Formats: sequence, structure tokens, C-alpha cells
Amino acid sequence: MSIVSSCLWFDDQAEEAARFYVSIFPNSKLGKFDRHGEGGPGPAGGVMTVEFELDGVRFTGLNGGPMFKFSEATSFVIDCQDQAEVDHYWDALMAGGGAPGQCGWLKDRFGLSWQVVPVELGVLMSDPDGARVSRVIAAMMQMARLDIGKLRAAADGE
Repeated sequence: MSIVSSCLWFDDQAEEAARFYVSIFPNSKLGKFDRHGEGGPGPAGGVMTVEFELDGVRFTGLNGGPMFKFSEATSFVIDCQDQAEVDHYWDALMAGGGAPGQCGWLKDRFGLSWQVVPVELGVLMSDPDGARVSRVIAAMMQMARLDIGKLRAAADGE
């Protein structure tokens, strides 16, 4: 059976990033480290790739050099059950030099884009009342970190 996983290209921070992400998500772990040999593209003994899991989802971090950078064209979505989860993931991923975006998006200190989204946003956005949805969208567009209370209030016209 085939398994799809993601490979994340870092300049030389794959191990640091993997350890950072594993510290944030529950049920996560580091896996195998492959190291450069003598005459390899990186320093002998340095990490070439690191395998890790975030809540059961497999990733590989690759120290590939400075040729490629992350962009918002690729992001990871974290579906949060409540405001406490939104706050936890937002604060943790922003730590050490992250940058807030708009509408629940942020870039972590490695430049990787994340969407920290309350599940309730999907419920509010699928309301059959178009006016409620428009108010939710207008409120969301003013936010970096999403605030469930303010989104509910906007839906209710408060």
C-alpha cells in the first residue's frame, strides 16, 4: 500500500525544525536520521534527512541548501476544536521568530506557512444565511489569529 507523505526542504535546519514541530503536536515523534558521509554534499556527519511524525502524519526534513524557499503556495492546516487549541498552536508556531499573516495564517521561524483554523469557522461559513456568512468573512479578514468569540458575534450581527 502506498503512503503519501511530505518532504520539507530546509537550508540546513531540518533537525531543528523537526524537533520544534514534534514538541508542539501531540502523538508526535522523531524517526530516522540520515547523515552525510565523507565527500557528501554536506558536512560529514551532518544531518541530510530526518524523518518525523506529527500526530501520526509522516514528514521528511531535507537539508538541501539555500536554493529553494517555502512559500504560501504550500501550507499546513491545523483544525482546532476550540479557542484554547487555536491559541496553543498559534503561540507555539509563532515562537522564536514567526510572522502573523491574515485570516489564521502564519509563517513559523523556518518560513513554513500554517493555517490555524477553528473547526467552527467551517460551520459558520456554511450557514444558509448569506448575510451571516458575509459578516463572518468581514470579521475574519480583520484578524491574524482567529477568534471564535468574535466570529460568532459577527455572525450574530453583534
